[in-house]
Amino acid sequence: MIEVLVVDDDTRVARVNAAYVAKVPGFHVAGEAHSAAEALRQVETLPRLDLVLMDHYLPDDTGLAVVGEMRRRGHQTDVIMVTAARDMSTVQAAMRQGALQYLVKPFAFAGLRAKLEAYAQLRRTLDGGGEAEQAQVDRIFGALSAPSEPELPKGHSPMTAELVRQALMSAGGPLSAQEIAERTGVSRQTAQRYLKLLERSGRARLTLKYGDAGRPEHRYVWATRG
Repeated sequence: MIEVLVVDDDTRVARVNAAYVAKVPGFHVAGEAHSAAEALRQVETLPRLDLVLMDHYLPDDTGLAVVGEMRRRGHQTDVIMVTAARDMSTVQAAMRQGALQYLVKPFAFAGLRAKLEAYAQLRRTLDGGGEAEQAQVDRIFGALSAPSEPELPKGHSPMTAELVRQALMSAGGPLSAQEIAERTGVSRQTAQRYLKLLERSGRARLTLKYGDAGRPEHRYVWATRG
């Protein structure tokens, strides 16, 4: 599990963001903080911390000041800025401080989920160790700029898309449209339509299962599985 500290001056927003994090497989909320001092205290005391979702506007200091103090104290915990700050000077400073990603408020769950999934993919790649060729280096840096959730075409339901996405993402291996239909309660044709959307957006990969006779069965697997 990737342990996450959620930092936001608004307790309600912090709770919402923490709930979003908890919905993404592989992530666990290690704690919440609502000020710069509290964030630094939790960075120092939590038994394990992998990632900080850092607000910039805190009551006693800025989020970037917290990141700078973390680095000064030797903490190399990864940081994703989650803030309403849109000015280019803050964005540039975040890059220079080593923030991996920058998510502008307000955002929907899909926006944060895309950032977290890209981060998880990055960690899986880096945890492999060894030396990297240029192509792998390009993939590593490309993971940091993974696209947000694409807009659905007209006539498609966000709720159905989320059901299909969750079923595929939580699966232990490739699933057919029929298996997705059984897990979500939608028709096979509907499941196939949404699976093709996921494939076209790069979120899912199509695989073929060959039987003894007849056409191969189309099966889909979540593209960011490690």
